[in-house]
Amino acid sequence: MEKMRFLLSIILISAITFQLTAQEVNPNSKANPDQFWVNDTTAGKMAVEQVNENLEFMLSDKIDSMMNSWYTRKAFSYSALNQDNLVREELKTPLPDSIYIKRLQAIDSYIPLSYNETVKNLIGLYTIRKRGLTSIIMGMSNYYFPLFEEALERYNLPHELKYLPIIESALNPKAYSRAGASGLWQFMTGTGKMYGLEINTYVDERNDPIKSTDAAARYLRDLYNIYGDWHLVIAAYNCGPGNVNKAVRRSGGKQNYWEIYYSLPKETRGYIPAFIAAVYMMNYAKEHELVAAEPSFKTVSDTVEVKTYLNFDQIAANIGVSVDELKQLNPQYRRNVIPAKPEKPYILKLPLESVSPFIDKEKDIYAWSRDRYFPNNQIVAPVAASSHQNTASVDGKKKIYYTVRSGDNVGAIAAKYRVSVTTLKSWNNLRSNMIRVGQKLAIYVPDNSPKKETPKVEVQPKVETPQTAIPDEKIASAAGRDSTAVASIVDSMNKPVDAKEFVIYTVQRGDSLYTIAQKFQGITIQDIKELNNFNSRKVIHPGDQIKIPKRA
Repeated sequence: MEKMRFLLSIILISAITFQLTAQEVNPNSKANPDQFWVNDTTAGKMAVEQVNENLEFMLSDKIDSMMNSWYTRKAFSYSALNQDNLVREELKTPLPDSIYIKRLQAIDSYIPLSYNETVKNLIGLYTIRKRGLTSIIMGMSNYYFPLFEEALERYNLPHELKYLPIIESALNPKAYSRAGASGLWQFMTGTGKMYGLEINTYVDERNDPIKSTDAAARYLRDLYNIYGDWHLVIAAYNCGPGNVNKAVRRSGGKQNYWEIYYSLPKETRGYIPAFIAAVYMMNYAKEHELVAAEPSFKTVSDTVEVKTYLNFDQIAANIGVSVDELKQLNPQYRRNVIPAKPEKPYILKLPLESVSPFIDKEKDIYAWSRDRYFPNNQIVAPVAASSHQNTASVDGKKKIYYTVRSGDNVGAIAAKYRVSVTTLKSWNNLRSNMIRVGQKLAIYVPDNSPKKETPKVEVQPKVETPQTAIPDEKIASAAGRDSTAVASIVDSMNKPVDAKEFVIYTVQRGDSLYTIAQKFQGITIQDIKELNNFNSRKVIHPGDQIKIPKRA
């Protein structure tokens, strides 16, 4: 009898522990508003904190690279891009869970809006730590959401799906992922072509807001026909149906996102929480004193049909619309060229007030410098394509080394240095396209190629102890050569006994850890974070000074 009671006690304790470990509350159900997902075990808390940190790092890094893209920096002012800290102190603290739950419950959503610690953490990312991004997203949503809603309505889909591009691309139509996905809806090339999007040298309709949105709506409709569950549909949109199917099988056939959570790819585990956080952010921006940043280009526009080859320069020279504005309104044209023909016309979007001038001057626009842009009425071969080195010869070239980073592939590295994949593989005796992170690849570049601009390096003028003082004559002598020499002297004489060698880099406008690492050959984001003791939540600002390993 005593043994039976003991066994029942063990079972009861196990059941309670399981509930505390895995409970997930849907605020749209009849749940108590004060109830929320918790994990009271020490191991569970550590696991949740680790998941949250990893998810935020991945999402934050992705956000930063999008915010620092050409499109975003051209479309928005400096103040819009750098307002994360311009917030009242009381708005920097997360709200109680009960408030988040009540607010999510109040949203009339066809897609369940669950709540847990990961959702809470990502709500904080949008409303506290990345307010500049949120402001930009709100500004772009005024431009893109009517397009999204029209397409979703056309295919009888929930309008809440309009928030998906927020976590896919931060509403940047030129967003391009390391995996090769592109556009507002982040289509891979194969999926884009499967849904009728044109992708070639001159046109990439994954970047066309209208056509890519229609394709995304059809893709989402097809996924729902497969799964019949919107959480699984959204997960499949992120990682592909194949990965979701594997997760379902590994979970014993379970068809619930939260039940297959740990069988999904790491990034996809944060996808539904990020989606829910984006829905919350867009519905409660006012409560968090978030204000939309208006883009610099004119969002009120109309279209004209183009039936022959046309370069953006020809338009800009005749009707006063800048090339940058044409690129912002027409992100689908990859080389500022519209490859139109009478039998295959293309659409050009213009500011509303420029449509009439274009129609009035249409013949003059086509004729302007035509022999320069289209000799013999043909498109001139792109410079980048014609300048590729198609031979493995190393004569007259200097050898450099490229360190493979996470997300790299042979094709992308070859394109970066304007060589063919075959040539790159030949230089490094590669039998396949498999490369590993940290691997050194030999690259041969022309000796007379333009030198990469040296990032601005500044010397710390202050020293902490008399022993580290730098003689004035040494600084003067080094200054006569270059800033790198000055940094070398400072580094060698100012360096703590066990510190890594480094130079000081001053953060510029538009910088992120990703873009800074790109400026220094062989340096990774992790190198910078370790040397500067940065955690995953560290935010850098223009004027900050950070250490860069000297091996760069």
